[in-house]
Amino acid sequence: MEWLANDALPTLARMFIVWIFPFSFLDKIINWDNALKQAYSGWLPGGPVLLVLAMVVELVTPIMILFHYYDGIAAFILAGYCVVTGVVYHNFWSYSRFWSPDSEGYPHVWEFFKNFAIVGGLIFIMYASGFIQATEREVERIASLI
Repeated sequence: MEWLANDALPTLARMFIVWIFPFSFLDKIINWDNALKQAYSGWLPGGPVLLVLAMVVELVTPIMILFHYYDGIAAFILAGYCVVTGVVYHNFWSYSRFWSPDSEGYPHVWEFFKNFAIVGGLIFIMYASGFIQATEREVERIASLI
């Protein structure tokens, strides 16, 4: 049963945290026009470039996380992606009465919170990989030089 706690469950947790992203990648390919429309809907410039970058992040970082290949860095990048997309494309606060199911902003409330729930899981991956500890040591080293 040791393999369950030490190998199977952490791998399953990683898979569940990131499995939305490859499907989102496929959705962007299948529904390119809708994805491009969403990319243009935010205040960031460069819709098509942002969309291609998003697709690279959604395809590459989950694989890196699942196979423990620079997983802390991949989790950091994916967490940043989730924060940016949450704030830019799911800014529910800009809609009036966003808590009302009849509001256009209502689905954005839940998408925003889901993004940040994923960020929470990615922080655990960053910690488990040693990324946070290594970054802290590096910050302390640089601070001691100043």
